[in-house]
Amino acid sequence: MVSFAKLVRAAVGAGALFLLIVAAPAPVGAQQVNPTASSVKEQQLLQELNRIQGRVSIPDQRSGVLEQPQGREWREFHNVTLRWIGGIAIIGMLAVILIFYLTRGMVRLESGRSGRTIVRFNIYERFVHWMTATCFIILAISGLNITFGRPLLLPLIGFEAFSEWSQWAKYAHNYLSFPFTIGVVLIFLMWIGGNIPNKVDVAWMKRGGGIVGHDHPPAYRFNAGQKAIYWIVVIGGGLVAASGYVLMFPFYTTGIEGMQLAQIVHSIVAVLFVAAMIAHIYIGTIGMEGAFEAMGSGDVDVNWAREHHRLWLDEQTARTGPNDGQPQPATAAAE
Repeated sequence: MVSFAKLVRAAVGAGALFLLIVAAPAPVGAQQVNPTASSVKEQQLLQELNRIQGRVSIPDQRSGVLEQPQGREWREFHNVTLRWIGGIAIIGMLAVILIFYLTRGMVRLESGRSGRTIVRFNIYERFVHWMTATCFIILAISGLNITFGRPLLLPLIGFEAFSEWSQWAKYAHNYLSFPFTIGVVLIFLMWIGGNIPNKVDVAWMKRGGGIVGHDHPPAYRFNAGQKAIYWIVVIGGGLVAASGYVLMFPFYTTGIEGMQLAQIVHSIVAVLFVAAMIAHIYIGTIGMEGAFEAMGSGDVDVNWAREHHRLWLDEQTARTGPNDGQPQPATAAAE
């Protein structure tokens, strides 16, 4: 039998050997582990993968996306880049219009009013125009609130009022998008025949369109400037409508990346659209004498038609019959 003393000596020897192994220096080149350090850094993952995604057992597989790095780029665009684009486009357009108005003033009817009028737009055309225009103005104001409301409006009216206003603006933006889209489609179909570019438009632009100087280049029912507005409405309106419906009905046609792209397209086109419409509103109101009457009452003075749309006036005169070379007062029909 092994004596107790031998057992004690064996235990002491084993303990000493363990201490020697633990206290021995690590081999050259061996890595030392810091248990408090992160084994994988977040930035390393972002550099390697487009997203951080796991697996989930619930039906909605989108919940497995833990982190989507493109969201940071989208947030930077929404909070910084878009505000610069919108600010430069809208404020820049207002500045150009102000300078132009102070230097050129209103484009006056140089030949004076004849006292006779011709129908330029019928009641149906004016209804479609004003329905689309009214929806556009509300959509523009409510949409700009998303981009500029928090930094500009919130400090002025406070959190409660801003929250209430933003909620109603969202409702208006969503629901008025439908009549606006219908209006864009009707405008496209209604005026496409008169808005195909032609050689007359090139000459009109070379001569300044009657805006620069006092020249009055001939034009048909729509001149080159009005044709440009037409295509901005059709193309721009189509883009904001299509991208807006992608955002209004999320995940029906695309994922989160597609929705971010749709929001970028929607917002950029929208702010440029607003800037272009500011110029259109200026020309149609205080920028040109007699222009508002075309969409106001539908009738324009014959001398106004002769100065700005002489070729169209000649067509209407030939169609309605001569009366000393002039249309009948308030009875000549437009296209």
